[in-house]
Amino acid sequence: MAPTNISQQTSTAVPLHGEWTRAAPQPRPLGGRRFNGTLQWALEGHGWSILCPALDFLLLWVAVTLALGGSGGVAALSHVDPVQAPLLALPPMVIVLFYLRGLYRTRLRALVLDGVVPVVSAVSIAAMTVAMIGIFANEVIPDHFVRAWLFSLLAVGFGRVVLSLIKTAARARRLVAKPVLIMGAGVVGAQVARRLETHPEYGLVPVGFLDEDPRSIAEVGGRDVPVLGTIEDLDETAEKTGVKNLIVAFSSVADKRVSRLIQRCQELGIEVSVVPRMFDTINNRVGYDTVGGLPLMSFTSVDPRGVQFALKHGLDRVLALGFLVLLSPVLILSALAVQLSSRGPVLFRQRRVGRDGKPFDLYKFRSMRLAAGQPPAEQNGSGALEFLLGGDTAPGGVEGQDRRTAIGRFLRRSSLDELPQLLNVLKGEMSLIGPRPERPEFVELFASDITRYGDRHRVKSGITGWAQVHGLRGQTSLAERVEWDNYYIAHWSLGLDVKILALTLAALFHNAE
Repeated sequence: MAPTNISQQTSTAVPLHGEWTRAAPQPRPLGGRRFNGTLQWALEGHGWSILCPALDFLLLWVAVTLALGGSGGVAALSHVDPVQAPLLALPPMVIVLFYLRGLYRTRLRALVLDGVVPVVSAVSIAAMTVAMIGIFANEVIPDHFVRAWLFSLLAVGFGRVVLSLIKTAARARRLVAKPVLIMGAGVVGAQVARRLETHPEYGLVPVGFLDEDPRSIAEVGGRDVPVLGTIEDLDETAEKTGVKNLIVAFSSVADKRVSRLIQRCQELGIEVSVVPRMFDTINNRVGYDTVGGLPLMSFTSVDPRGVQFALKHGLDRVLALGFLVLLSPVLILSALAVQLSSRGPVLFRQRRVGRDGKPFDLYKFRSMRLAAGQPPAEQNGSGALEFLLGGDTAPGGVEGQDRRTAIGRFLRRSSLDELPQLLNVLKGEMSLIGPRPERPEFVELFASDITRYGDRHRVKSGITGWAQVHGLRGQTSLAERVEWDNYYIAHWSLGLDVKILALTLAALFHNAE
């Protein structure tokens, strides 16, 4: 069946178990179907496994050609000097290493930063191998060896950034996506469907559920796609919808039947992903072993009070001091601008809750005019519960009357108002990276309503965090923010902190435009 163009779809309402829900998306005729089909094949289909290595190979040959530029450029490839000949082995060797390292496997969502280390290491290993070949064959490292290595890194990096941006943009506009079935229409299955619908960057769009005894829409917190049948209807449903992906969420079906379902999916060429039991305790440190023929998974958790976090907190203070010195001109200018913009203190202090539930005063540059008739010391966000939006929306942004000054608007938009929190880091009250701290009144309210909300207080709060770099700032989904925060704690590493800092800097430059 031809790939479905998800961006051009309509839906109809159908009754289901006495309720109404949206039917599976149906393709709508459109003029550019051939182009969209080609785009789908290239970015989400089998074309991706051809396009990526072909582009890498082409760019690597360009890099080697440029490296030989001093000896004739392109023409030099037809009569390469024996000393330089080993360089010609660089492109195919890099491609082989990329395959061995799984760099051509499709991923739901792969950030460009995720591929930096494996790309650099693969190209470097290939380059060292080329150098060794030159030494064994000619007793000398090939000419222009360093230049070929650097050009190869730049060329492959450029190609992967461009492809990633194209794929991300196409997914965001729903020009390409893979339809997916979800087995299990319960709380977890509905959560998976909502997450895929609100985050098109994963490249999957749910078309329906398979479940023998689906829970009601009210029980699962919302379900926008219909239950299309039971697991016995897999063949018929797959044929009608053209799905090539199935996500197994929690359901009441016996494990033996689920195993048969997965086997049948493999026969039909349907890729299967599974939401594991105890998914909230699993991180990237999971170990795998066997006892006879029985698989065992071992869980290794992160200790927020261990040596690694002690190192993190020490590094936080060193970096905070360095940033304060480096950014001192910006801090001084911002303070002067706030002082001249309106009367009142330069710094705004607000009570927040940090590690182990301990309160502290968070610092920001004041961005608002003082409320008439109220002393500065009392303008600390008291009564904030009046501005709670309700539902799953976190507090934040402008609450009540908009009293922001022109300077305050700029400081907020550029996030410069957050810089004084480097003082909180220096005092040991915060970390550079971690869950954003919340006000005490909200913590007390959310702790009883949001699952695992209190778990985020296992570590120090941060100036920026994993949730923030994924767009969960201000008035966004609170439950999703908590989920990202707990993911960060479970998967913490210094490498992850570096990635978050890089993504934060990129977001700052983007917002400042």
